[in-house]
Amino acid sequence: MILLNAMRRGALALLALLALGGGPALAEPSLWAIKDRDSTIYLFGTVHVLKPQTQWRSAKVARAFDAAGDVVMEIEQPDNPAAMQPLMLKYGIDRVTPLSTRLSPDSYRRLQAAAQGLGFPPQALDAMRPWLAALTVSLTPLVRAGYDPESGVEKLLTAQAKAAGKPISAFETAEQQIRFFADMTPDQERELLDSTLSDIDEGPAKIDALVEAWAAGDQGELKRQMVDEMRGDYPDLYRLLLVDRNRDWAGQLKAKLAGSGVSFVAVGAGHLAGPDSLQVQLARLGIKAEAVN
Repeated sequence: MILLNAMRRGALALLALLALGGGPALAEPSLWAIKDRDSTIYLFGTVHVLKPQTQWRSAKVARAFDAAGDVVMEIEQPDNPAAMQPLMLKYGIDRVTPLSTRLSPDSYRRLQAAAQGLGFPPQALDAMRPWLAALTVSLTPLVRAGYDPESGVEKLLTAQAKAAGKPISAFETAEQQIRFFADMTPDQERELLDSTLSDIDEGPAKIDALVEAWAAGDQGELKRQMVDEMRGDYPDLYRLLLVDRNRDWAGQLKAKLAGSGVSFVAVGAGHLAGPDSLQVQLARLGIKAEAVN
C-alpha cells in the first residue's frame, strides 16, 4: 500500500509504519497474543515493503498463522493495485492549485531537485497535493534500492490465507487510510513534505538498519526509530497516525475477543511499539497482551 511501513522522523517514521527490508540470518519478529476463555488473537507487526530475499518467517509465527481460522489486516489488500488509482486521483491530485503555490520557494526548489534526482521531470509532481508528493519521493529511492511492495508481509500473508481458505478482514478500508493523509491540515501536509525532503537521502540505509531491529524482535530499537522521533518532533502526526488508530483498533479487538476461535492480526510494526501502542490501548480496556515465545 501507500505505505508503507519507511522513513525516519515525520515521513520516515510514518512510512516505517509502513516499509522495511533486509534482515539478519535468524529472523524472530515479535508476536503477542490476547486471550479469554474461548478466544485467542495473535498480534503480529508487519512491514509493507521488503526486499524479495528478506527472511522473516519464524516457527512461532508460522504456528500462530496456521492455527488461526481467520486473518485481520490493517487495511484491505486489493487484488489489483490499479484499484487504488481512482482513490489517489480523488484525494491526491489537485489540478486547480499547483503544488508550487502551496509551498515556500525553498521547499519547492528542494522538491524539484529531489524529483530530478529520482528521474522525474521537474513539473511531474506539480499536480500532486503535498502529502502525495511526499510519499512518492520517499518510496522511489526504496524501490530503486531493491525494495518491492509485492514482497511485503501483507501481500505474502494474504496469498497464504487465500490458499488456505482463511477469511480475511481489515480494520480500515483503503479509502480510510488514504484519508488519514488527505485530511491533514495544510500545515501538516507541508510539514510531512519538508521532513521527507530533509531525510530522503537516508531512506534506504535507515530502513536497512530498521529491519534488523524488526526481524530480531528488538522492540526497544523499534520504539526509538519508529515512534520516539515522530512523537517528539511531530506530535500532531503521531496522534493522528498512531494514537487515534491504535485506540480504535483496540476497541475492534475487544469486540472480536468477545467471540470465539483463533485469529491472526497483522498490522504495521510501529503500531505495536511505544507508550501508545496497540498493547497499551488494549490494557486500558482491561485486556492483557502477552509476548509469545
